[in-house]
Amino acid sequence: MNTQEVADKLVQLCREGKNLEVINELYADNIVSHEPKGSHMELTEGKAAVLDKNNQWYAMVEEIHNDSVSDPLVSGDFFACAMYLDVTYKGMGRSEMNEIAVYEVKDGKIVSESFHYNVPTA
Repeated sequence: MNTQEVADKLVQLCREGKNLEVINELYADNIVSHEPKGSHMELTEGKAAVLDKNNQWYAMVEEIHNDSVSDPLVSGDFFACAMYLDVTYKGMGRSEMNEIAVYEVKDGKIVSESFHYNVPTA
């Protein structure tokens, strides 16, 4: 798959609520995931570790009220999407988050992801 096809597939799966399938189907084994400085997991390396990070996040979620992902913006080997999430976390209450996700594609697989959002300080 080329970058546009990978981007379109990621958006389709996310919109269908199949976020873990994104990792299993589209990520390279050597994926590198970056979260903002000060976040829970700033750097995660490897497909199994990224899958584990996502499973840990889902384990903290009580309810997802709303989520969305924009159409992708593609340039060369990169694409970006705006993402929105409205979720209630177990024991922590409800929270909304807006982020920009940037992905790099090589040989038809996502090799890096970088999430850009404001890390809560309180």
